[in-house]
Amino acid sequence: MSVPESATVRVAAVQTVSGPDVAANLREVEPLIAAAARGGAKLVALPEYFALISADERDKVAICEADGHGPLQSFLAEVAARHGVWIVGGTIPMESGDPDRVRNAVLVFDADGRRVARYDKIHLFSFQRGQERYDESTTIEPGVDVVTFDSPCGRVGLAVCYDLRFPELFRAMGEVDLAILPSAFTYTTGKDHWEVLLRARAIENQCYVMAPAQGGRHPSGRLTYGDTLIVDPWGQVLGRRAEGWGVVMADVDPARLATVRESLPALNHRRLP
Repeated sequence: MSVPESATVRVAAVQTVSGPDVAANLREVEPLIAAAARGGAKLVALPEYFALISADERDKVAICEADGHGPLQSFLAEVAARHGVWIVGGTIPMESGDPDRVRNAVLVFDADGRRVARYDKIHLFSFQRGQERYDESTTIEPGVDVVTFDSPCGRVGLAVCYDLRFPELFRAMGEVDLAILPSAFTYTTGKDHWEVLLRARAIENQCYVMAPAQGGRHPSGRLTYGDTLIVDPWGQVLGRRAEGWGVVMADVDPARLATVRESLPALNHRRLP
C-alpha cells in the first residue's frame, strides 16, 4: 500500500524509563499514547521492553505470553482501538520453544485493535566492558523472519535495537517508506553510535526511520541512552527527546520520499544482491 502523493501522515515515538512494575509502566505509557493521538498521530510506536525492565533478566520469562493471548497483547489491542491509532508495541516477551527463553517480539495493531504484524528480534546483543555485561541469548531466542507491513504511512519495516548494526536486515526489507526500531540502547554504546547509525540507515535506504527508546536511569540501576529520534530519508533529524518519559512526533511526507529517491536514485543503482 502506497501513501497518496498528497497525504502526509503524522507518526509518534514514545520514550519511557520503564521499571519492574508492569502495571505501573502501562499506566505511565497510555497517557502518552493518548497525547500522541490528540496531536494527530495515526501511528504510535513504543520502545523495547516498554512493559518491564528489571534487575533480573529472567523476569521477562516469567511474564511471557502465548501468541494471541495475554494482558500485554490485550493492552495494546485495547489502547489502539480506544484512541483510534495504529500501535507498534515494541517489545513484549512471547513464548518460544525453550521454557527458559522468550522471543522479544514487536506486535503491531491497527486502529481497530486487530493485530496485523509480528516481528521477533533477530540479532541478540552481547557486550562486555569492565563490570558492564549483557548477553541477551541467555533469556531470548532469536527470530528468523524479516517483517514488513502496510500502514497509513506506507510500507513499514520492523527491527529492534541491536538490529540497527546490521544493514543487511534493512536491505532485506525491500523498499519501505518507514523503518521502526524500538530500542533500549545502552548509554555506553549509544553516546557514540546511536545517532550516526540511525541516520545512516535512513540515508542508505532512503526512508524515514523512527526509533522509540528507553531513556534514563531505571529503578534497576540500568542506564539507557534514550535520544528517541525520527529521521527523514535525507538523514535529517525531524524530532528527538534526549531522556525521560515523553513523545516525539513528525510527519511522513510522500513528496519528500519521492524527491529524495528521484534526485539521488541510489536504490535503483544497486548492483549487489
